[in-house]
Amino acid sequence: MSDGRTPVRAAVFLGAAVGFRVEELILDPPGPGEVGVRMLASGVCHSDLHVLDGDWERPAPVVMGHEGAGIVERLGPGVGTRPGDPAVGDLVVLAWTAPCGACPACVRGEGFLCADPRGAGHRLAAADVRLRRPDGAPVGVYSGIGTMATHQVVAAEAAIPVDPALPAAEAALLGCAVTTGVGAAVRTAGVRAGETVVVIGLGGVGLSAVMGAVLAGAARVVAVDRVPAKLELARVLGATDAVLAGDGPTTRAALLRLLPGGADHALEAIGLAATAELALDIVRAGGTVTLVGMTPEGVRAGVDVYAFVERGIRLLGSNYGSAVPAEVFPELARHAVAGRLAVGRLIEERIGLDDLAPAFDALRRGDGARRVVVFDPPA
Repeated sequence: MSDGRTPVRAAVFLGAAVGFRVEELILDPPGPGEVGVRMLASGVCHSDLHVLDGDWERPAPVVMGHEGAGIVERLGPGVGTRPGDPAVGDLVVLAWTAPCGACPACVRGEGFLCADPRGAGHRLAAADVRLRRPDGAPVGVYSGIGTMATHQVVAAEAAIPVDPALPAAEAALLGCAVTTGVGAAVRTAGVRAGETVVVIGLGGVGLSAVMGAVLAGAARVVAVDRVPAKLELARVLGATDAVLAGDGPTTRAALLRLLPGGADHALEAIGLAATAELALDIVRAGGTVTLVGMTPEGVRAGVDVYAFVERGIRLLGSNYGSAVPAEVFPELARHAVAGRLAVGRLIEERIGLDDLAPAFDALRRGDGARRVVVFDPPA
């Protein structure tokens, strides 16, 4: 457009009772401290499904998606003056938490817990709105990045440059699944060489946790899921053992047959109370349980407090793999380019925006790891 605005095609969440639709929107140029990005790929994550199905209450309308990569095309005022700022032409992975750098969590080096990340509030405040419908009505941006759009404006801190040798569809997965899963094993749980690890649930995050445990040098990595194809993929990614899940007692017995003393680590990557409780049951005394999967809001799990204390178990929550994106995304990209992380094996299918509804249905069925929206190149 001659006025500097950009036509955009995007998947817009309209509310849990309504669903979403693909719309034609108008994107304003980036403002101070922002960049304009032409999106190349966006992952379809279970967190998107939680929002769509009403498990998590979120405002509407907002452009969906929080896991994506693209090319920087425009710089807002002031961008390019600080070390690490993205430049025009950079391949960037978008981070759904862009730390402010000043709050207590950021000062502690825990930017993943930032109290006031850039783009907070889904960019619905009047000063933050960059997307509008043709009639001028504002549209927000999920988690400040709204990756299910052909173009986007984000805070410069949310656009992390990575090695351009990494294919865009793989780079997109660094934005959530890979960082969350690998980080849960390596950073949150602190898996060490020679230890034993059980990963419960093999979606994109759980499979990434398997890769993280392998990267850390775990001696034994046991993958658990109800879907045989996912267990086979986990073995390809380095799992030493696979357990086809049944009911709780059956799965517990199978795991304890493999690891009679219990595992050093159990990582729960589904987001169910029952599997969180299972994880507590199958670690050794002094072992570590790391909860990675996100439940619907308000779900509680039970803990036998006496046994928990008597056995000296550690229970951790892992948010974004305890990762500061600006530090971790480039590192993970280097591992992927070098062949140490087989990120491409997580991609079940490449789809277009118009294929999102069946992709969400596949997520509901637990079918496959990650589907990735791949946007058409510019004409």
